Amino acid sequence: MKEFTYTITDPVGVHARPAGLLVREARQFSSTATFVKGDKSAKATSLMKLMGMGIRQGDTVAVRVEGDDEEACAAALEKFLKDNM
Repeated sequence: MKEFTYTITDPVGVHARPAGLLVREARQFSSTATFVKGDKSAKATSLMKLMGMGIRQGDTVAVRVEGDDEEACAAALEKFLKDNM
């Protein structure tokens, strides 16, 4: 399992457009990626659950990735977050 944390810098937080792109990115891998904020969690492939977590600017999320291509998946998601959120 790979895990990293990221603090959201987007002024609007996690909203529809970048969340949709994030889901598309996560679906390219066979590994399961899960976002965790406090007591809430959502798979990176579930748009509505991700948006329902209420992730705002300044919130820190943990991203846990498990599976055959977890190294590549974690690296791609971390890059995506840095570039878009």
